Amino acid sequence: MNSKRMHADLLARPVRHRQRPLAVACAAALFGLILAGAASAQQAQPQQDQASTPAGAQTAPAAKKANATDKKNKKSENRVSNLDAVVVTGIRASIENSLKAKQNSNDIIEAISAEDIGKLPDASIAESLSRVPGLATQRLNGRANMISIRGLSPDFAGTTLNGREQATVGENRGVEYDQYPSELISGAAIYKTPDASLIGQGLSGTVDLHTIHPLDLPNRAFAVNLRGEHTTNGDLNPGGVGDMGHRASISYIDQFLDHTLGIAVGFAHLDSPIQEKQYQAWWWSVDNGSAGAEQNWGAPHTPGLPDNVISQEGMQLRAQSMRQRRSGLMTVVEWAPGDHYHSTLDLYYSSFGDKTFKNGAQWSSNPWDNVSYSNVGVTPAQPYPVVTSGTISGIAPILQNEYTKEHDKLFSAGWNNQYDFGNGWAATADLSYSSAKKKLHDAYLFTGLAGGAFTNVAFNTPVGNGYPYFSPAVNLADPSTVVFTDPDGYGYNGRQELDHQKDTIKALRLEVSHPLGWIFSDFTLGADYSERTKTKQASVDFAWLNGNGSTQGTYNNHFSAPVNPAYLWAPTSLGYGGIPGILSYDVLAALTNQFYLTQRNGQGDWSRNYSVKEKVPVAYVKLNIDTTLGSVPLTGNVGVQFVRTDQSSTALQTNGDTLVGRISDGAKYNNVLPSLNLVAHLTDRQYLRFGLAKTMARGRIDDEKVATSAGVSKIQDGPAAGQVLWSGSGGNPKLKPYVAVGTDLSYEFYFGKSSYLAVAGFHKNLLNYIYNQTTLDYDFSHYTNDNPTLTPTSKIGSFSRPANGTGGKMDGLELSGALEGGLLASALDGFGAQANFSLTNSSIPTSSISSIPGGPATLPGLSRKVANLALYYEKYGWSVRVAERYRSSFTGEAVALFDQLGYTKVLANKQTDFQLGYAFSEGRWNGLSLLLQVSNLTNTPDKTVQVSGLPNNVQVARPLEYDTWGRTVMLGLNYKL
Repeated sequence: MNSKRMHADLLARPVRHRQRPLAVACAAALFGLILAGAASAQQAQPQQDQASTPAGAQTAPAAKKANATDKKNKKSENRVSNLDAVVVTGIRASIENSLKAKQNSNDIIEAISAEDIGKLPDASIAESLSRVPGLATQRLNGRANMISIRGLSPDFAGTTLNGREQATVGENRGVEYDQYPSELISGAAIYKTPDASLIGQGLSGTVDLHTIHPLDLPNRAFAVNLRGEHTTNGDLNPGGVGDMGHRASISYIDQFLDHTLGIAVGFAHLDSPIQEKQYQAWWWSVDNGSAGAEQNWGAPHTPGLPDNVISQEGMQLRAQSMRQRRSGLMTVVEWAPGDHYHSTLDLYYSSFGDKTFKNGAQWSSNPWDNVSYSNVGVTPAQPYPVVTSGTISGIAPILQNEYTKEHDKLFSAGWNNQYDFGNGWAATADLSYSSAKKKLHDAYLFTGLAGGAFTNVAFNTPVGNGYPYFSPAVNLADPSTVVFTDPDGYGYNGRQELDHQKDTIKALRLEVSHPLGWIFSDFTLGADYSERTKTKQASVDFAWLNGNGSTQGTYNNHFSAPVNPAYLWAPTSLGYGGIPGILSYDVLAALTNQFYLTQRNGQGDWSRNYSVKEKVPVAYVKLNIDTTLGSVPLTGNVGVQFVRTDQSSTALQTNGDTLVGRISDGAKYNNVLPSLNLVAHLTDRQYLRFGLAKTMARGRIDDEKVATSAGVSKIQDGPAAGQVLWSGSGGNPKLKPYVAVGTDLSYEFYFGKSSYLAVAGFHKNLLNYIYNQTTLDYDFSHYTNDNPTLTPTSKIGSFSRPANGTGGKMDGLELSGALEGGLLASALDGFGAQANFSLTNSSIPTSSISSIPGGPATLPGLSRKVANLALYYEKYGWSVRVAERYRSSFTGEAVALFDQLGYTKVLANKQTDFQLGYAFSEGRWNGLSLLLQVSNLTNTPDKTVQVSGLPNNVQVARPLEYDTWGRTVMLGLNYKL
């Protein structure tokens, strides 16, 4: 049998009795039982391995045939029998279809399914994924965007669309799911155990998104969705973002030529505002006294500040307004002219753009800024009291106004052709292309008090998390007081950056399958070749006020000029932090007319110009298991992938801030990845699953770049004093992938119609991990020394870059379930609940992070506890759902000053969403449904903590960031024919 269609079919087609389910590795959740008709069909039909067919490919016609003499009737029967996922709609249908895929898979998986055509149960595909056991979302701009599977960062999760790897708009491999309109996605399967025929799989798991197949429907379908959107944070900035938006989608599905040709077309448009209130404390320290910087680090004394108290050393308040616009188009053409040939063409296009206005005030208040305090209020705390109120004198406010425009384009095309030879042999050829393009324009300018003036600021800050209150003695929105200048001596008046990025993946896959004997039902033999190229170009300019030129050496950071009144906008309010308003203006107009630009492109900027290419041939074989262990039916699969990687990179080489040429390098390596999935069918409703596999994931693409900065310098002290040595930093084109060996065990019990209980455990041994490390014996022989006054003592020097190291271990427990209220009492019919909980522990050997300052003891991105709870009611046309997701604190990676890798602690977060709907089922309004959704019902903030190193090796954790986005309210309708 053909192994190609598997993943998309999991949510779209009934699965036969012993079709091996995809496995619930370490996760247990998503619920439902197969519809009664599908369940009886499973008992009657012969076994077929659906889990062995990668998404996006169509099952060979022979695999779908039933014995019948009339081809027309045979096709019609089989097509109609495959409609369970779309005929029944609503919340419970979504649960049932998801459970159908989970229960009937040979691998350990989770699944989500649309409630109806163009209608997922959440506001976005990312939010739906975040409710799956073992998955956690990372919010971007207040909305679910990136997905972590089992505590590993999004880079470790593979993402495919209809079974094909997707290009990305970022510099890493993690897919930004908001690029894929939820209205065009019919469902997704999340693989927690590998499958030998799954291409593009990740180290932590693989998310396969899929679109609908038109021949799965018995007849024409048409749906329209319209929703208005409102954000409760209001309109924070001028610029036209506003607080109202809308979403719209239209889907059309039809069949022609006696149900042998099917066409599906979907279009979705999003126009959405995002309003964010940001606060960040720059640093916390002790200034005066025996525990302070004054006596231990030689800092100036801070007048008015008590000894041995912790004070905030700086802050920033910013209001960000963003408008996202996205248009997505999906087209599927499916053709099955006879019993042997089946062809599908999938096309997907998305245009995504956003404009962002970010205006804020900031200042530094450390001892070296010569500030003083009065009326100081202190709150007791450990290890030292905390300054929470008072007045600071000598503050130089820095107002930064920023404009960002981004435009992304995604395109994916896949053509799948299958042929059944009629003698047991089936073959598949799949050709695909994916591209992602990104254009970014970012510009910001500084304003401050004219002539380098200072002001007093009264303050009141919370001991814990929350917004502060700051009251400057001057009006920061007054254009006669606040002018263009360089208030903190940065050495320039503004900055502009233009980025261009392109990522392409071309792939060809060939596969054959044939029945086998003994304990195997059939085997699959295949090969895949993909070629991925990602390029990035970045150009950076500094902005200088007209009349204050740096090129003549006359730059004066106190030189100032008023903002042209023609460019002034209404003030931006920072009232949530106590400041009633700050100056706001048209950044691009001012930049064009009141400034001139000079090319910056220092070493940190040149290093972002690079190209990385990966050529990856893959060969695989998989044998599907169908036997018994005593009296217990046993299904599953065993297989192996051989992966050859040829990676190379070309980039710019710099010596300090000087561009000296180009450099190329790369590596070739092989990986053998065996996998085993077993499913013991204890009863018709109970399953015991086992998975054992070796997996890999390549490093971040920007880690593989050869872009570097290197130079020579004379050592002044130490054992090497007097020598002229090389040093540098950059990427690592010879980087080997992350590698892990994982074991999974899962027990599942299905009961009722959409009820389910599961417990799963997993262990993952990370054999190879990637860290930033410094190598002392790096060979610089292929670098150019452009310093004529210094001759290197040796070609060997120190180089900092990503490198492979030992990864540590992970262990996890996942509990999940769903319950229909009608099973408890007839009065509860229509009510239901879903819940899941994940507990994950990890460790990293100390030797692996010895070179990382403040390196964590657990893997970055790992939340030890992740939980989801959803309560719903669906009956008489009404549907109500309240869902909450929780993620415990985790260590987040951050790039601190001077491009040093650092870490910050992200505090626990939970988000509650609400959905209310009504569907008309008869009369003139039949087909119409109304929907109200509220995302982030409780306006949950994002909070981080900063660990500050104080004198005498004392460390203290204090609030760092506190950001809120308000609630998003959507009201709309759906109409379906």
